[in-house]
Amino acid sequence: MCLVSDVLSVELTFELPDNAKQCFHEDIRQGVKSTVEFQVVTGGHYDVDMILQGPRGDVLYQGVKKQFDTFTWTPSATGTYTVCFSNEFSTFSHKLVYFDFQVGEEPALPGTQEHMTAMTKMEQSSANIHESLNTMIDAQTHYRLNEAKGRKRAEDLNNRVLWWSLIETSVVLLIGVSQVMVLKNFFTDKKISVSNT
Repeated sequence: MCLVSDVLSVELTFELPDNAKQCFHEDIRQGVKSTVEFQVVTGGHYDVDMILQGPRGDVLYQGVKKQFDTFTWTPSATGTYTVCFSNEFSTFSHKLVYFDFQVGEEPALPGTQEHMTAMTKMEQSSANIHESLNTMIDAQTHYRLNEAKGRKRAEDLNNRVLWWSLIETSVVLLIGVSQVMVLKNFFTDKKISVSNT
């Protein structure tokens, strides 16, 4: 017995250089519910452009300068669907982008799809636990992404504070040395040379 599942899920984190566009393609059959979710993890103002096109080039979704978003649709035609992320508006900041592309619904737990009668309490409890674990996996992914984003912001802030404090320290030392030199000149004897003519 061969069991073929129509579920495909791809999670990917990739680097999107400045002034660049990155596209991903997926073959999807008509009527199969699909979801695209993305989030900018690091870089610039944490925003990218995202466009989803159908097999005939028709635009199904377009997000401009979005930090994150989710789009769910049911294709009306079988074909290759294209998801493109664009950072073409940015001139010097590359981005780290996470996206999740899900095609189809998750199959039922083994042994539960052949039921002709109502599920027992144990089977229902098992199905509920399975759904809860999937929800927890999604939540952990989002927490991990938010932690990475927060860590990157904290590291950037730490670097800025470090360099600013080094510059301020240098300026204070330079001003202190110059003030000592000026005060020293006030108290030194200046010898006047008189020449006899």
